[in-house]
Amino acid sequence: MVGNRSAGVRVVRWTAIYVAILSCSAVQAQPASPPNNCPGHPDAIGTSRTLVVDPRAHPRIGTMQYPETLPLADHEVVLTFDDGPLPKNSNQVLQILADNCVKATFFEIGEQARAFPEGVRKLVEAGHTIGSHSQHHPLNFQKMSEEQAKAEIETGIESIKAAMIDPNAMAPFFRIPGLLRAPPVEAYAEQHGIQIWSTDVLADDWHRISSAKVHDLAMKRLDERGKGILLLHDIQARTVGALPKILHDMKERGYRIVHVVPARPDLPATPTEPEQWQLHPPSENVPIARWPKLPNFVFAENEMLPAPAASDFDLAEGGLSLALAPTERVHGRAVPLPRQAPWPRAEATVQVASNGASLPAPASTVFEIPEKARAVIQPFPITMHHYAEGENPPTTKVASVHEPRGRRGRGGRQSRHLAHAAPAAAKHQARPAAPARRTHVASLKKRRT
Repeated sequence: MVGNRSAGVRVVRWTAIYVAILSCSAVQAQPASPPNNCPGHPDAIGTSRTLVVDPRAHPRIGTMQYPETLPLADHEVVLTFDDGPLPKNSNQVLQILADNCVKATFFEIGEQARAFPEGVRKLVEAGHTIGSHSQHHPLNFQKMSEEQAKAEIETGIESIKAAMIDPNAMAPFFRIPGLLRAPPVEAYAEQHGIQIWSTDVLADDWHRISSAKVHDLAMKRLDERGKGILLLHDIQARTVGALPKILHDMKERGYRIVHVVPARPDLPATPTEPEQWQLHPPSENVPIARWPKLPNFVFAENEMLPAPAASDFDLAEGGLSLALAPTERVHGRAVPLPRQAPWPRAEATVQVASNGASLPAPASTVFEIPEKARAVIQPFPITMHHYAEGENPPTTKVASVHEPRGRRGRGGRQSRHLAHAAPAAAKHQARPAAPARRTHVASLKKRRT
């Protein structure tokens, strides 16, 4: 009983330890939620920190079009809204952000700011950052001349500043409508210290899709990137419907909101490293696929070594020489003379001494074929061979060919019996033989069939 009880205690103890290890592993596997800094709203995501940037040091950001983006840590997100203000939907977005204590960046249109200046002033009072999105939101910035682009940018900035109580509250941030980048626009903005913003993540909320689809696209693409600038539109009703769930899920997945403001004389830029302005900066643990730079060596003694003379390579031994070939001048140009063959030629013909031994020559009888052996060597019918006209094969019996009654060959009437041709030829040797008629092999084949 005591042994069983002690064994049960051990099992319970190891089970408790195992459960505790699993609990710790589960906690480490899930991203930690950011601390809440929004009083009265325990479920709010809040704003984790403020990032101060210098537009002149980094004039273009957003990896959808440029190599640099904001220097964000993993799971840090910057919220941006375009095309406002539009009171019906922009005020609801403003209230959702206030309920979650989130600070964002708004790129306002100049004519919208003149039509609804109160919306711009609400953004300033709430502490958001306000940039420009041109005066009329034209979708042909990439085709504009420098003067046309300049007028759109400057007029939009003036309209937004006119809606503010303090014009200095506007940030030198600009987003090209439709993200249609143009070199004249970029050159003008950089010259005047205006930072052009692209984006890292899109939610496609300007398309005719549902709020659920906007939420799904935003979270899916954020998870793929891991961090970055998220572009939304505060004038869209579908964005109003998707924003609360986006902020809730961002908090659940460990994302943190970063507020971006421009540097001022009394507010210096946040210290950063150049690698932080890349979306995925290189790590020392990950190999980089590029050629290393060649080091610049500084030698203590840079004296030149003496050049070897041509005579150092003259190998005259054995008749082999590597000296320079002599040349002649022909019509003002140097023509090399033909070189002598490096290998010595034989002065006399080499004769091979005979040892007096020779093989016996074969006798002529070796190549004779007996008369009766022809049938063995050539077993097929003799009629298959072609002979000249009037020629009969000697000492060979030819089988008789019987012609059907009432038919004649092309060569006329043929003899019925050609047997014993050799004795007949020997008997009438003195009398000239009559020319034999020609027999066509094709005709014989036809008759046999």
